[in-house]
Amino acid sequence: MAQQEDVFKKIVSHCKEYGFVFPSSDIYDGLGAVYDYGQNGVELKNNIKQYWWQSMVLLHENIVGIDAAIFMHPTTWKASGHVDAFNDPLIDNRDSKKRYRADVLIEEQMAKYEDKIQKEIEKAQKRFGDSFDEAKFRATNERVLENQKKYDDLHHRFQEVMNAPGGIDLEGMKQIILDEGIVCPISGTRNWTDVRQFNLMFKTEMGSTADGASTIYLRPETAQGIFVNYLNVQKTGRMKLPFGIAQIGKAFRNEIVARQFIFRMREFEQMEMQFFIQPGTELDWFAKWKETRMKWHQNLGFGAENYRFHDHDKLAHYANAATDIEFHMPFGFKEVEGIHSRTNFDLSQHAKYSGKKIEYFDPETNESYTPYVIETSIGVDRMFLSIMCHSYEEQLLPDGQTRTVLHLPAALAPVKLAVFPLTKKDGMPEKAQEIINELRFHFNCKYEEKDQIGKRYRRMDAIGCPYCVTVDQQTLEDNTVTLRDRDTMEQKRVAISDLRSIIEDKVSITSLLKKLL
Repeated sequence: MAQQEDVFKKIVSHCKEYGFVFPSSDIYDGLGAVYDYGQNGVELKNNIKQYWWQSMVLLHENIVGIDAAIFMHPTTWKASGHVDAFNDPLIDNRDSKKRYRADVLIEEQMAKYEDKIQKEIEKAQKRFGDSFDEAKFRATNERVLENQKKYDDLHHRFQEVMNAPGGIDLEGMKQIILDEGIVCPISGTRNWTDVRQFNLMFKTEMGSTADGASTIYLRPETAQGIFVNYLNVQKTGRMKLPFGIAQIGKAFRNEIVARQFIFRMREFEQMEMQFFIQPGTELDWFAKWKETRMKWHQNLGFGAENYRFHDHDKLAHYANAATDIEFHMPFGFKEVEGIHSRTNFDLSQHAKYSGKKIEYFDPETNESYTPYVIETSIGVDRMFLSIMCHSYEEQLLPDGQTRTVLHLPAALAPVKLAVFPLTKKDGMPEKAQEIINELRFHFNCKYEEKDQIGKRYRRMDAIGCPYCVTVDQQTLEDNTVTLRDRDTMEQKRVAISDLRSIIEDKVSITSLLKKLL
């Protein structure tokens, strides 16, 4: 685990050094859990968003997009339940003065039991080799059974306190922390306060005078902008069920325990799609969207073993089914996307609080009803982080040197092609610029002439650029260049006239979308 933490620190450092992610207001020593995307980061982020957007609205004839405002009428958040129920259970350690999410402390304790079991299994695998029977080992090994019982008992208690009548049992949650001997990571002590609820919404005021101002909220999610526009989209688009509305936008949560770089931030970006369906069909659609979304993630080529579904023990007040797609980060399997069957809760609540009738007239059944909803919600920043974590490698080369390379999917890479003149003379820079002028309309290109070719290659490897082209003396004679592949480092001579056809399909979002069909 310590080794993985070191890798994660290197990734965070790499993000700053190579223009991917900077601490916000860096010259003023930053602002807690707020980050800016640099020149390479914004390109990668935009490519992620484009991949998601096009997979939704281009590949599905019945999904359209909107862009709702961040500010919304305050009653929106009363109707959605956020004013009364959007809380985190927090606990303080009196010695370190640090604040933690009580539920996360318990989940981390369960993860420790899982890790102990996994270590026993890995040791046995090495010892017994091909003859190892994992199922039998799990059922008979004393240490595995002991840790499995601890996990099961804790999991059962955790479910009870999270699903207690009338809301989370805060006293029961603290008792679990005490009984499990969970200590503060900073002070190492068990000197805990009581657990209490904390609302995560940012408040501000709208109006020109203090007396005339009204309290509004920065939206904690983008979904409500879709729900309040359901009728507008359905009527103006003449949409028939089932249909979806997609949106990409900023959301804001006053996270007390914001950590792990851009994994949990106070200002973040979501890609959400709400799919409106006939009541009674929701569990079928829930299963279909689980499959569709997992395929979207695995399409990037990071390996199926790095993804898993995690069904929710405690369902949100609006849901009748919920699961997370988790990705294997350096700090464990963590959620990157949520898929929820939201029933008709949101539309019904907005109908109730607004006094407007929000229903769908079904011409096939000749009746009106409030549609049910399947939600897919993915964090852009978490997706960005998962891609960076999986792509980062410190690779030992045959000559004993080490290169740092980002194996980014070519279609998501910030720069697709770097063009180098071998020297700064004999017309090579001009020829290199000609190539860029021709190809820049098709994909993002970068010109580099400083330092030796080897150093230029290393810089491009570090930002994940999949292809480099070198213009040399032979180029001036026969219009061929050296094309270098980032991952294999292989080089071959190709005609300048063939560059676009060789590269374009491999680096386009279309190349990813075709694999989804």
